[in-house]
Amino acid sequence: MSELLSQLWTPELQMAFTVVVVVLVILYVLSIIWIARDAYQRGSSWAWCLIGLIPFLGVVAYCLLRPSLLQIDRDEQELEIALKQRQLMKYGECAACGYPVEDDYILCPNCHSRLKNMCPACHRALDPSWTVCPYCATPMQGAGHRRPQRQRPRPQQHAEQPQQ
Repeated sequence: MSELLSQLWTPELQMAFTVVVVVLVILYVLSIIWIARDAYQRGSSWAWCLIGLIPFLGVVAYCLLRPSLLQIDRDEQELEIALKQRQLMKYGECAACGYPVEDDYILCPNCHSRLKNMCPACHRALDPSWTVCPYCATPMQGAGHRRPQRQRPRPQQHAEQPQQ
């Protein structure tokens, strides 16, 4: 048996086996390096490097469970969402019908209810509650709803009145 094994285990087979082992070790080390770099780019923890130490199964597990987006892609998506929200903030809604209206609309394009007053001097859109135009200081006639003043509590009168 040992004679048969010595005949099969030739120097060429030993060299091929050594080359295969070296290539597998190199691939193993490169897979750990790839997992570490990819996990860092995706904003994952370094625990993935420990999982990557498990030969073959670590790489398969990482490929199946890693985050789908890189950190830079997630940041870009968050910026796009913030930009969209900022663009939407310049729009409001009509109080009467809920139709989206821009900040400088005077009338609602849907229900035609008055959203703003127009300054007679500078022709800018003004909030209906303003009593003076902040752009040109023109007083608004009959415009605005003044805030009701808080009434001071009246002193309580005694139920008994002094006798005369």
